[in-house]
Amino acid sequence: MTRSFTGTHMLLLMIGFFGLIIAVNVTMARLAVGTFGGEVVENSYVASQRFNGWLAAARAQDRLGWHVVPAIDGGGRLRIVATGADGVMIKGSMAVTARHPLGRLPDQHVRMLPVAEGYVADRPLPKGRWLLRIDLQSAGHDAHFEDAVRT
Repeated sequence: MTRSFTGTHMLLLMIGFFGLIIAVNVTMARLAVGTFGGEVVENSYVASQRFNGWLAAARAQDRLGWHVVPAIDGGGRLRIVATGADGVMIKGSMAVTARHPLGRLPDQHVRMLPVAEGYVADRPLPKGRWLLRIDLQSAGHDAHFEDAVRT
């Protein structure tokens, strides 16, 4: 004997189906909001007006031919080697801001000290992955680089 498919069965099937969809959507929305680190730019209109200037500055920086290579030493300190297009070490002033990718830890403003083989941080970075904003000034030129390291 077979049982008939009734309206109650259809109601339970629809409630189960849409309940699952809603539960997945709520879960995904909570995860998305909980892991968002903040805004990318304060005002997108103002950023769009400055975009061409940023491109011109990037082209000028590319013409300098400067390169930076960040690394973490055994003590957890950031070390950066900065070289020019000719491969010679660049000496100047360097400032680094280390930002946690998800914004869970506060930004770390790292003071870089010049040493014979480049620059070294005055203190170790906390454990984790860090996005670096490296600002280098030398011989009247400014350059800005972004890179990532893991301690």
